[in-house]
Amino acid sequence: MSTRRVWYAAYGSNTEAARFDCYLRGGCPAGGARTHPGCRDTSAPVDTKALWLPGSVYFAGSSTVWGGGMAFYDPAGSGPVAARGWLITVQQLADLITQEMHGEPGSRPDLERRVLAIVRRSGEGVHRLGTGRYETLVTTRSLDGTPVVTFTADRAHPHRERTRPSPGYLTTIAAGLAQVGHGRAFTPSIL
Repeated sequence: MSTRRVWYAAYGSNTEAARFDCYLRGGCPAGGARTHPGCRDTSAPVDTKALWLPGSVYFAGSSTVWGGGMAFYDPAGSGPVAARGWLITVQQLADLITQEMHGEPGSRPDLERRVLAIVRRSGEGVHRLGTGRYETLVTTRSLDGTPVVTFTADRAHPHRERTRPSPGYLTTIAAGLAQVGHGRAFTPSIL
């Protein structure tokens, strides 16, 4: 179990506290259609803060939770991107990625080891962990020595065709960003 901390930079619905808690402790988000099992370590994040990421966000594919397009981060885009940082453990981050891929937390110990190895390295980069829609880890910088990371689709992923997100999904993202003071910073490029 890795207790090393990272700043997970959420740019989608995980910006909203109650929704993010469904990934940590388990549950179904308000307006969502899928229940999440929760992380093995259900501890609350140590801290949260507003972040800006270089790049852009686009919507593609079809969400099984919200319907409509899912948010993806493109580090090569022409941002910046308003995000919310959650100070969590590497194990929790690996469990989040696993749940995003509809897996059971703890079922992929190799994933946790690979994420830990990546965050121990310094510097920015894009690291493909698998072929799934949220299996590419992006390290963007560090805050006081703690890596800032997020996950997204690989540039070659087939779900890159743009799709319109649902109103509930957009409302959840905007609410989460407002919770950390981003206010009206969220103006998505929908298509």
